Amino acid sequence: MSKKIIVAEDSSVIQNLTKKILSQLNYEISSVKNGQQVLDLLEKDNFDLVLLDIHMPVMDGMECAKKVRSMEGSNQQIPIVAITGNANNYTMENFEEAGINAFIPKPLNYDSVVEMVKKYTDDD
Repeated sequence: MSKKIIVAEDSSVIQNLTKKILSQLNYEISSVKNGQQVLDLLEKDNFDLVLLDIHMPVMDGMECAKKVRSMEGSNQQIPIVAITGNANNYTMENFEEAGINAFIPKPLNYDSVVEMVKKYTDDD
């Protein structure tokens, strides 16, 4: 059974790149453009990972991660990996306080995306 991943990214270029990388690895991808849409998906279904842009309209990634961590049920513990072009503006401590497990810096590259996704979705 393929792993289910939410890609939350308001840039269609980055969203499409991420989806292309992950679909080659047979992941099931749900794409959204803001944090509120992530919460809506998590209320309806279980997922294995959230890739979460930090800067999005409606609800940014930091706020979304905090809300996911306060949810009821199994999705409360879902791994969350931030995607950000401004990693220098944050420390890992900022991410951890928001409930984010790790981050991938922009510009994205194939190896960093694959490595991080496999880290949080491989069962072995």
